[in-house]
Amino acid sequence: MIVITAPTGNIGRHLLPLLVRAAPAHGEELRVIARDPARLPDEVRDHVEVVVGSHGDTEVVDRAFEGADAVFWLVPPDASLSPADAYCGFTRPAAKALTAHGVGHVVGVSALGRGTPLADRAGLVTASLAMDDLIATSGAAYRALANPSFFENLLEEADSIREKGVFTDAADADRKAPLVAVADIAAVAARLLLDRSWTGTDDVPVLGPQDLSPNDLARIMTEQLGHPVRYERQSLEDLRTTLLGYGLHEAFVQGIADMKQAKDDGLDAGVTRTADTASPTTFEQWCAQTLKPAVLA
Repeated sequence: MIVITAPTGNIGRHLLPLLVRAAPAHGEELRVIARDPARLPDEVRDHVEVVVGSHGDTEVVDRAFEGADAVFWLVPPDASLSPADAYCGFTRPAAKALTAHGVGHVVGVSALGRGTPLADRAGLVTASLAMDDLIATSGAAYRALANPSFFENLLEEADSIREKGVFTDAADADRKAPLVAVADIAAVAARLLLDRSWTGTDDVPVLGPQDLSPNDLARIMTEQLGHPVRYERQSLEDLRTTLLGYGLHEAFVQGIADMKQAKDDGLDAGVTRTADTASPTTFEQWCAQTLKPAVLA
């Protein structure tokens, strides 16, 4: 039995079909935790058991983890909380349930940066790494998918790209860093969940095929979309002001700012890209398949 949290989220919506297709050949049953089961795609709903509720709830994870052999764990960050509460606070009931039910394996979505000088001052990343440590205390074998920023973050800029030909972030325009497509993260998660020959606790970096700067992204978007796209750097102070204006928790906003500063200082540069840590989807492919339809919509 594999339990999937956040099955309709960015990664979960790619992971769940992979597992549904592969589970019969591996003799696996699937169970999902979903607040709103109606959001599950029709093609998978009949192939999974559904536990309704939040996977941050003690009673929900206790029901969901009973009889489970493996869990896919993803925390949906709650910007109304502090980073510590959003990650470790949310995960604590699950860690206890993992121990109580003797779940053998957990694959979690986390971040790059462990072992670097920046790891303890990287805001949301620091909180995510603390979440990994909490899960590791459960006794389950654990693999933390250590990810850089996602291509999909740019979907939040689709309106601005369409209307102004501009996207913004707080990074240096020429700073190259790894970026990854969420579908590639899902593929790695599926492989680990279905082949549980691994033991102990470790990170599994998923780095995408190449490092890219914001200026690189602008150039590729210009080529793929057929109209000029440029990058504008936003100051961290302006970013804080904007996010606070949306009503986000002040500590969470500071966590975002600290994460972006750490990334700009090289947080994601601590792992070498190899055949094992690279993933296949290029930014050009992702633009053609995902960003372009969103911008043209």
